[in-house]
Amino acid sequence: MDDTTGRPAAADLSRPRPRMGLSGKLLLLTLLFVMIAEVAIYVPSVANFRLNWLNDRLSAAYTAALVFETAPSGEVPEAVARQILQSIRARAVALKMGQQRRLLAAGNMPPALNHEIDMRDMSWHRAIIEACDTLFSSDADVMRVVGPAPMGGEFVEIVLDEAPLRKAMLDFSGRILILSLIISAITATLVYLALHRLLVRPMRRMTANMVAFRADPENPARIIAASERSDEIGVAERELAAMQLDLAGLLQQKTHLAALGLAVSKINHDLRNLLSSAQLFSERLAKISDPHVQRFAPKLMVALERAIAFCQSTLSYGRVQEPPPDRRPVSLELLVEDVRETLGLDTTSPLRWISAVERGLKVDADPDQLFRMLLNLARNAVQALETRESKDPGRDQIRVTGRREGAVVVVEVSDTGPGLSEKARAHLFEAFQGSTRTGSVGLGLAIVAELVRAHGGEIRLVEGTIGATFRLSIPDRAVDLDTHRGERARA
Repeated sequence: MDDTTGRPAAADLSRPRPRMGLSGKLLLLTLLFVMIAEVAIYVPSVANFRLNWLNDRLSAAYTAALVFETAPSGEVPEAVARQILQSIRARAVALKMGQQRRLLAAGNMPPALNHEIDMRDMSWHRAIIEACDTLFSSDADVMRVVGPAPMGGEFVEIVLDEAPLRKAMLDFSGRILILSLIISAITATLVYLALHRLLVRPMRRMTANMVAFRADPENPARIIAASERSDEIGVAERELAAMQLDLAGLLQQKTHLAALGLAVSKINHDLRNLLSSAQLFSERLAKISDPHVQRFAPKLMVALERAIAFCQSTLSYGRVQEPPPDRRPVSLELLVEDVRETLGLDTTSPLRWISAVERGLKVDADPDQLFRMLLNLARNAVQALETRESKDPGRDQIRVTGRREGAVVVVEVSDTGPGLSEKARAHLFEAFQGSTRTGSVGLGLAIVAELVRAHGGEIRLVEGTIGATFRLSIPDRAVDLDTHRGERARA
């Protein structure tokens, strides 16, 4: 077992188990089912053979009865009677006509009869049971067989030794056994080869491919080549190929992200030091009495502080999640104005900025994270509008609206740009997937979506608008009524 994860190590998973493979199981099951079918055929066959054998003896007894009936005065010489009995291999022949039961011929009669068989009313299950009894009977047993009589008689009966019948049934069983073995071998071979070709070989191919793919999942040569089969095996091969292709892409992306994270961590260290130095210079600029410097120096210091904070948390996205938001009431109007100034959009800009936020609207959110949400959305809007060759403030606009709907604040950032392509819509909030513009890495919307989820809200693209409109819904935190009552009581 792996010490860190508790799962079997790779060597344990790939080690062959000492068990029968699929081919061996298939062969055994094929032989078993074929033999079951042969037994199902043999049992009624041997029962039918027994009935035919007995009917032949009864037919011979019918003939003997005719001889006895046509004899002068109904008497047949003893020697002739003995020959007739030997020809039908019987000990005695009797005929019942009306109320009279007549013994036509009799030889060496046994002291007792072991079995009585009535051929006039023989059901199939009874024939099978009695055939099994005959196979396991003794050679010394004697049986009485009763059948319909000719010439209007009620029945004819014969007394026979059971040994000849049992020997004939055993000989028949031997022939059936040899024939069954031949048929079973041919059938099992054909069924096995067909199933092996249709099922076992494709399954073995997929199994070998999965083992090879697991050893090197980022190698595109390890992706299975799906066949053109239209059955379930073909569907499984195509789905396996698609899954391996997606997994290989995800692993390659993961490798690229790891390399990117390492590179960003190195850049982050030096960039943070440079920004810290720039912050020191901005503090010195703040001491200059020039009114223009006094106006812009605080904004420069705030921008540098935010840049340093961003550098400090650059790798937070790579650590799966952002830090928990430090929520407090934030003025949305002031925050939107900070976003506009950060983007450098003023009255002289070729892009028109429109703020339509309810006066005095407060948002229960982390101010820095909310600023990042709006900045990413607004920067995407600016980049979408900058793709046009000519700029017209009357046409190229960015609008930010904010309103309260009960305990939820709804913020919309929209532009009048060309909108989003189908490819961008398919991977809208996925990292490195949602952007189709040259030079964009596709992280902005992914970061916004993660920050919104951290606030318990949601983000979605509003359909049917000019350009692109993103709607943020940020709910207020639930108020603990007991704590609130306690604070009011203390006040």
